[in-house]
Amino acid sequence: MSTSHPTQRVEVTCLGTPPARQIERASGVSEVVIEGQVVRCLVAGSFQPFLEALRGYEVTALQATPAHPKETLR
Repeated sequence: MSTSHPTQRVEVTCLGTPPARQIERASGVSEVVIEGQVVRCLVAGSFQPFLEALRGYEVTALQATPAHPKETLR
């Protein structure tokens, strides 16, 4: 099992307003954009800090795809 965690492009939909400040402060999270109930961001490394930022908020959809190599160089 590999311990490498590639950077992921993540989109999450929450029931209600997402916790913007907690998400922006989470380790490994960058390029946070919030539009209504939808959060889009990059997550580098473990998802755990990102998931902890969402604790207490109902997530109705989550999608993660590998980030384009150019996105990981920012």
